[in-house]
Amino acid sequence: MMTLNAELALDDKKAEITLTDFDSKVIIFYDKNEFTDIKHGLFLFFKDKQFKTIQSTPDQDNIPIADTVVQIIPPELSDNEYLKQSLIKVGKGESLQKSAGASQLEQVEMYDYLANLLLLLEKFGFTFTQKKRTSTKAQHRWKKALSEIEFFVDDFKSQATVIWQKRNKFLIKKGAHLRPSYPLNKDGSVGLGARMGTQLRDEQKSNIQNFTTTEDIILKSVNEVGLFLYFGGTNSWLVLKDNNGKTIDEWSKVKK
Repeated sequence: MMTLNAELALDDKKAEITLTDFDSKVIIFYDKNEFTDIKHGLFLFFKDKQFKTIQSTPDQDNIPIADTVVQIIPPELSDNEYLKQSLIKVGKGESLQKSAGASQLEQVEMYDYLANLLLLLEKFGFTFTQKKRTSTKAQHRWKKALSEIEFFVDDFKSQATVIWQKRNKFLIKKGAHLRPSYPLNKDGSVGLGARMGTQLRDEQKSNIQNFTTTEDIILKSVNEVGLFLYFGGTNSWLVLKDNNGKTIDEWSKVKK
C-alpha cells in the first residue's frame, strides 16, 4: 500500500498541497483568476474533474474550457519536459517510456514521483485518463517560409509588426505600441489575461517607454504576443495578418 506524505493549505479558492517527500507542490485553483505565476511548473486543465490538456505556459484559448486548473511545481532537479510527456502518455492510457540519457536511479525517482502525483489527483477526485475524442482545437505548424513574412497587429489599441522566426520564437519589432490599459471583468476584478500580460510586460520593462517598445522583443507563442500587446481576450491567431489580410492562422493551420 502506497503512503503519500503531504501538507495541505486550503481555502475556498485554492488548495495547496506540498509533497514533503519530493519537495514538490500541487496547487488546485478553483478560481481561475487566482493563479498568477505562469513561469513555474506545469498546468493541467480539468473540466468536471476530467483531464483535458497540459501545458508549460497557460494558453488563453484553454481557459474557457476548464473549470479547474492544477499547477504542478515539480522537484527542482526534475526534467519538466519528460514529466509533461509522461503525464500526456498517462492521460492517453499509454505506457511510460524511459527518458533518453536518464540514469536508472533517475527513472525510478521519476516513476515514484509520478505515482504519488497521480494518487494525489485521484484522491481529490480528478480523472486523469482522457476519453478518446476528436480534437476541435486548430493545430498550427511552423515552416521556414513563415520566417520571411511580416504579420501585423492593428487592433485593441495596439500596433506591431511580428515575425514568426522559429517554432517557439516570435519577434515583435521595436516601435510596437502597447495597449495602455486592460479591461476589467464584469464584476470589476482583474482578469487572467490582464495578470499574464502585465507579467510579460514587467519582464520587458527596460525595453518599454510610454507604452512603446524601444528594442525587439522575443516571445514564445502567438498567445504570449497577444497577451503582451493587448492583454489577450481573443483568438490571436486571427488577429495577426500579413500585408494582404491573410491571418497567421490561415498560413499555418494544419489541414485535417
